[in-house]
Amino acid sequence: MTIVINMREGVDRRKIKVAARFIEEGKLVAFPTETVYGLGANALDRNAVLGIFSAKGRPADNPLIIHISDFEQIYALAEDVPKEAEILAKHFWPGPLTMVLPKRENVPKETTGGLESVAIRMPAHEIALSLIRESRLPIAAPSANISGKPSPTLAEHVVDDFYGKIECIIDGGETKIGVESTVLDLTTWPPLLLRPGGLPLEKIEEVIGEVQIHPAVRGKEVDLAKAPGMKYKHYSPNAEVIIVEGKKERVKERMKELVNEFKERGIKVGVMATGEFYEADECFNLGESEEEIAKNMFRALRELDKRGVDVILAEGVEERGLGLAIMNRLRKAAGYRVIKAE
Repeated sequence: MTIVINMREGVDRRKIKVAARFIEEGKLVAFPTETVYGLGANALDRNAVLGIFSAKGRPADNPLIIHISDFEQIYALAEDVPKEAEILAKHFWPGPLTMVLPKRENVPKETTGGLESVAIRMPAHEIALSLIRESRLPIAAPSANISGKPSPTLAEHVVDDFYGKIECIIDGGETKIGVESTVLDLTTWPPLLLRPGGLPLEKIEEVIGEVQIHPAVRGKEVDLAKAPGMKYKHYSPNAEVIIVEGKKERVKERMKELVNEFKERGIKVGVMATGEFYEADECFNLGESEEEIAKNMFRALRELDKRGVDVILAEGVEERGLGLAIMNRLRKAAGYRVIKAE
């Protein structure tokens, strides 16, 4: 049986103690962060970590991110912490930035996907931080979804995927950002962006200068994943997802054409819209700002799936700011099925 703990009104120390006890016992706890919900376990317990992989159906070579509640904890997990990591932490922690560093021997390779590096972040969510502090353990936590499916931004999404399969779900309401953390590799120079996320690349470069972008960010296949989201199919609903990219006005015209084409063929079509009305069978308005689109994107994919559409059409956005993360997730959700609106 899964315990669902309601903390929508804020941190309840008594309830946190219950969830922390599960972590201490090597069990799994889903909890909210500012990005998405995470599926957490003791990062230093091999068996607990293997429980995450088993519950999610996650490939063993897909590394996990370790969550900490105090910067000093990084030194117990990473063999080398360069000055750039300290500078970035001062600017962006707690927050949606994950740093990849050389790991210490005490970090199991099960946690790092067999790598000699470790991914670490400090979430900007009081429930997550309280859980880490109360358990007195670093917590490994990928997104709390079945592997390959859209990430969860509501506790209801976690319940859909894991009720009866894990020990505890903490319901902290809707997550603030809606896309996972930005992952930056600091084992190389210049630093390498492995996954765009809730912290835009431009803000990082303002602090430490040039950052290279890994080819996987825009779809190149890789054999070795140094961060989550690099190698395997991710974020996909059951419906087929198609992205329409190009100049804004032409994208909207092409979307309307495609909606009509699918409806004429008897295919139930859903649209993820950015402020535009479409005569689709189902429509989910994402909002118009990058922040709104990022926050609502995964929820839209799950909701349109529940409404039983066969195809989901999504408008592409510019790859700047959060747009880089949005397009990274949408392209993966679509399996890189893209129509160019010329």
